[in-house]
Amino acid sequence: MDTKVVDLLIGALIDGRYRIRGRVARGGMATVYTATDERLERTVALKIIHPTQSRDPHFLERFTDEAKTIARLTHPNVVAVYDQGVHEGLPYLIMEYVRGRTLREMLSDRRRLNPPEALAILEQVLAAVAAAHRAGLVHRDIKPENVLVAEAPGGGSLLDAVVKVADFGLARAVEASADDKGGQLLATVAYVAPELVTDGRADPRTDIYSAGIVLFEMLTGRVPYEGDKPVEIAWRHVDQDVPPPSKYVAGLSPALDALVARATRRDPGGRPSDAGVMLAEVQAAREEGTSAPAGAHAAAAPTMAVPLSPAASTQIISMPGAMPNQRPSWARLPDAPPPPRANTGTVHRAGDLLDRDKPGMRQRFASMVDTTGKRRAVAIALVLVGVLVAGSGYWFGVGRYTSAPSLTQITQAQALAKAKQHGLKVKIGPGRYDEKIAKGTVVGQQPGGNQRILRGGTVTLTLSLGPERYTVPNEQGRAYSEAAGALTAMKMVPKRVDKYDDSLPAGFVLSTDPGPGTIVPPGAQITVNVSKGKAPIQVPNVIGQDQATATQQLTGLGLKVATTQQQSDKPAGQVINQSIPDGAGVEKDATIILTVSSGPPQVAVPNVSNVGLSFDQANQVLQQAGLVGVQVLAIPGGQVRQQNPPAGTPVAPGTQVQLWITP
Repeated sequence: MDTKVVDLLIGALIDGRYRIRGRVARGGMATVYTATDERLERTVALKIIHPTQSRDPHFLERFTDEAKTIARLTHPNVVAVYDQGVHEGLPYLIMEYVRGRTLREMLSDRRRLNPPEALAILEQVLAAVAAAHRAGLVHRDIKPENVLVAEAPGGGSLLDAVVKVADFGLARAVEASADDKGGQLLATVAYVAPELVTDGRADPRTDIYSAGIVLFEMLTGRVPYEGDKPVEIAWRHVDQDVPPPSKYVAGLSPALDALVARATRRDPGGRPSDAGVMLAEVQAAREEGTSAPAGAHAAAAPTMAVPLSPAASTQIISMPGAMPNQRPSWARLPDAPPPPRANTGTVHRAGDLLDRDKPGMRQRFASMVDTTGKRRAVAIALVLVGVLVAGSGYWFGVGRYTSAPSLTQITQAQALAKAKQHGLKVKIGPGRYDEKIAKGTVVGQQPGGNQRILRGGTVTLTLSLGPERYTVPNEQGRAYSEAAGALTAMKMVPKRVDKYDDSLPAGFVLSTDPGPGTIVPPGAQITVNVSKGKAPIQVPNVIGQDQATATQQLTGLGLKVATTQQQSDKPAGQVINQSIPDGAGVEKDATIILTVSSGPPQVAVPNVSNVGLSFDQANQVLQQAGLVGVQVLAIPGGQVRQQNPPAGTPVAPGTQVQLWITP
């Protein structure tokens, strides 16, 4: 007999608005449905949290706060959040419905992607995550299940696909509820960053690590670590470096190996600082990527709670085969070697020789040293004891130590070589910004130069990150609140300046000063010009009117008028241009400049009378000046004796000049 499980939410009306039509997927945290927004008549996605995730009394408050933060994150590669609410005690989100497949489904079908397609998808993923990082958000759970791919109509290359990232903030909302209980984090172990396993902290570099694992999987068709127990997989991220993709797929370029290696370094300080920096590196590597045949693909584990290290929490979730507060046996670190011990047996025997208080010992000792040979033996024994004691003391107090060399003010490579010469290991610690010291130069070490260090010990280096600088982002067209938040997150100080504008509604950013792409130090003031909407006065069209009429109309609207003259083929006094276009909005007392025609350009009438010229000769001179000679009185054989207009009179081109021809 077949048993069919009925989903009671199918067909339900949520909040009197959202009619659930079908189930799309069920994950570790929530179930996703398609629904119809009956108010706006559009298809949406409804994600409702599982009952097991909402038992904490403070969870709903945290979930609501995270939903508000996510809703403010506007980016074409981010799945938009439209609404949030609670249905029968379970919080839900209303999100943009993306008509496509998850990257997980695509990898299940295609097994793996060629490098150009993998990098094209990763670019859009990083673009979405970079927008979140600018807004101060960390995703914490980047994986193929949270990447939606809408392929171009008719299929074809994934280079034309649109990628959207979902579930920003959900992992943080659920994990925040778990924090009160302690000792667990919400993550997908195949993609979890080492710092999340060891101490539960996350920053933008945590997302970079997960994105690097996703790239590894797209290129190779598998995740780097697999195992039966999630806790073992999680700890392999801590203890092992991610192998290069070319180990599993021949022909992949070294640039791809380097990209994966940089994104998945176990030390967060070695990764790109955020998704924006990683995006630039991916775009560079995309030029060097090569294709390779598809290989096998392994499905990834779902998002789940995994135990933290003892340093991060004292309460660990027990898992099959792993004792609380313990790593699996294969992942345990080697025990520290026991400290060297002196040969205490020799010392005890010497102590017996030196113990003069035992009954009869003084007599036996006196008898023994009566002879020269026995005195020599005792002297030798005492010398040996002294040497052993002195040697042990020297080893424990001084001998096992050496002096650390000074490694500051040199490059990392030089410091590594110098430390190796002294038999020391090097660890690169968190860097720090410095206004004067070049990036990559050692600015600090622990222990310091000439300080005591165990032979073969480790020196921790602090490298200069160079001057702390940030690039002004392009905030044009964003709401001021979003732009100000992004600038503040990048250590800039926004200064709002409101002005009227016809192109954008009130409250949206027109421009910034300095503009996008400018490199600024932390604390730099950024002037943000914000639209006040259209100005209250709409400028009319006065072109073609005479100057007096146009001036009267504009001053009647409360505007100030200035004029300038320009020759044209239009009649003198006619307006031929205006500085503020027709229909533009301006404030009262704004000045508009009218360009008024001074008429066509004029020429001076040349002198052709009483200079001995015949009519034909005079007419030729006038034609060269752009004028026309006309005979008024003509006596054969005569010369020009009079002209009108007189010589030097300014006239329009083509004007007729009257000529009198007399003997």
